[in-house]
Amino acid sequence: MQMLYQADLGHQSPDQVRATFWNAADEVEPEVRGFAEDLFRVAVERKDEIDKLIAAHSKHWRLERMPAVDRNLLRMAVGEMLGFRGMPFPIVINEALEIGRRYSAPESIHFLNGVLDAIGKALIGARD
Repeated sequence: MQMLYQADLGHQSPDQVRATFWNAADEVEPEVRGFAEDLFRVAVERKDEIDKLIAAHSKHWRLERMPAVDRNLLRMAVGEMLGFRGMPFPIVINEALEIGRRYSAPESIHFLNGVLDAIGKALIGARD
């Protein structure tokens, strides 16, 4: 989520984000770094698709009007839903909400949950 936030607000390319993010990060286990890189890659590569899903399921909220943390947390979670088909959506949503509790405003949690739940249901319906 922090890498997406950096790319979004800093208007940086994925390569610029990777270079500065990992240089500033404390030591990270290879598995964690690999998963973070995969999430970032999927979210960047499928950004247009992800943003369309978020826009379609966030009533009365345009992406550019959302708090940057919430917008990028949604992008991360939806990217995980799309790119990691084996990951159960409730786990993705719960993990996103835990991150939201740390970085978002308290009132954002219900919004994040509602949008992610609606997107998860739509994606499950599209699979059937």
